[in-house]
Amino acid sequence: MTGVAVVGFAQSPIVARGDGTTSGVEMLVPIFHEVLAATGLAKEDIGFWCSGSSDYLAGRAFSFVQAVDAIGAFPPIMESHVEMDGAWALYEAWVKILTGDADIAPLWPDSVSIAALQARLGIEAGLWAEKDMAQVAVRSRAAALSNPQAQLRGDVRVDDLLSQPYIADPLRAHDCAPVGDGAAVVILASAARACGLVTRPAWITGFEHRIDSASLGARDLTTAPSAASAGHAAGAGQVEVAELHAPFTHQEILLRAALGLGDGARVSPSGGALTGNPMFAAGLARIGMAAREIFAGRADRALGHATSGPALQQNLVCVMEARA
Repeated sequence: MTGVAVVGFAQSPIVARGDGTTSGVEMLVPIFHEVLAATGLAKEDIGFWCSGSSDYLAGRAFSFVQAVDAIGAFPPIMESHVEMDGAWALYEAWVKILTGDADIAPLWPDSVSIAALQARLGIEAGLWAEKDMAQVAVRSRAAALSNPQAQLRGDVRVDDLLSQPYIADPLRAHDCAPVGDGAAVVILASAARACGLVTRPAWITGFEHRIDSASLGARDLTTAPSAASAGHAAGAGQVEVAELHAPFTHQEILLRAALGLGDGARVSPSGGALTGNPMFAAGLARIGMAAREIFAGRADRALGHATSGPALQQNLVCVMEARA
């Protein structure tokens, strides 16, 4: 426990209608300058920022995120927000300092550690083995040889991969999608326009999204009920190609079972996320890659899959078909 004191204060003029945008940046920057100048502090000296505002009044979701622009995106900050009067934000900041926690961020297992837990549970349940996981990586990298956008590609051997050290037991580097930057774009068109734009449009016949609990202890991590549910609702059966957003090798095995993909389905012929994982675009790219199979005439029925959240918590399935 430590003493906590107010050492600075500034307030903007109170007006009936502001001249700036509703993001609040123009209102905040001057008072930040004033209060920092009065204390001799720089923005980098602040260990914890907490704000109070109303998304309802601002007319947009997460409006405080735009207000954070007044602080600056770099260097990284520790920030929180309350949907209340700023006095409650002050209370949260007071508690943060009082407990000595102002310099420590909340901790949560990282995505690789969570995936390792899921992989271990599957191994212990006899659903897959480390060799099965390595075979997924081998096939993915071989498939990516024909994908110029892939980050990883080439011929590798299972034994060579299994000789590498763990990064989070039982996951090795080849079991995890590489971290990468990139973007993807998809164009949708109505029936009236689609046939005039491409020879073989990929008609969306099913598009569903399902969610499982984010609490790791509230679900069986060796299954993906939301993937199975989304796949069933979208009509995922009997597809010729499935582009799966599986950032870890064992998750491809899990998704194959959840979506009912038989041996006749070609899975991630692009190499999938294991060979290139652009943050916040890898799932969209899977749908685009599946559509390309229809464009090129290599498939009449294809599936694109995307996931988000810990251990396949959220799953989206898009089924597309060619039409005569």
